[in-house]
Amino acid sequence: MLDTTLLALSDPTRRAILSRLALGEATVNDLAAPFAISQPAISQHLKVLENAGLILRRIDGTRRPCRLAPAALSELDQWLAAFRRTMKMNYDRLDALLAEDTPGKDPT
Repeated sequence: MLDTTLLALSDPTRRAILSRLALGEATVNDLAAPFAISQPAISQHLKVLENAGLILRRIDGTRRPCRLAPAALSELDQWLAAFRRTMKMNYDRLDALLAEDTPGKDPT
């Protein structure tokens, strides 16, 4: 699922849609308004986001409002947290190594 999430987030239009949905629920027409692309193109973007589990759609009469899925980015957040921990450990080791090899220190 992480690959699907990253693929969905790779497109700037889809990231903009998610940013808009962070403000609250919106219809397809609401989401299409700021873009110079067709409503069907927005619908395709929404389908990608929905398949990635990032948004939810519901039926409200003829409207199909979208909203962010609860914990939509939790898997990505967990992966990034693990990556951050690994990078921090690597940098901490490098800092320790550089501290041992400071100029003016007696090599013996």
